[in-house]
Amino acid sequence: MACHDARMGLFLFRLVVNGFALWVASLIVPGIVFGAQSGVLAQVIAIAAVGLIFGLLNALVRPVLFVLSLPLLILTLGLFMFILNAVMLSLTSWVAEIVGLSFTVQSFFWDAVLGALIISIVSLLPSLFYREEPRY
Repeated sequence: MACHDARMGLFLFRLVVNGFALWVASLIVPGIVFGAQSGVLAQVIAIAAVGLIFGLLNALVRPVLFVLSLPLLILTLGLFMFILNAVMLSLTSWVAEIVGLSFTVQSFFWDAVLGALIISIVSLLPSLFYREEPRY
């Protein structure tokens, strides 16, 4: 039971970090936009929902794209990871639009790549303080 609670806590932590990182990216990069929701609660719910979509896509799609792009990652010494992260951000925008959430990434090259860089940095900072306990 304690393991289940720890996993749920880690899931919620990652959801909050993803949502916060996406929100920070939308504040810094003009081409990443959360639509105008009426009220703070609606905005927070939209950010959390987009964070959930981003997390699910990173858990399900990113490993497949990582394996497929492994030769490019090796060739570029890992720099292609920025492009892979930008693809994930653009995919999040596309899925959010399908579900009816107002989140858009306007331009792939500048907005998505810069946004992915910001999201990576913002997501890294809280993760330094919250470590998952090792499983033996």
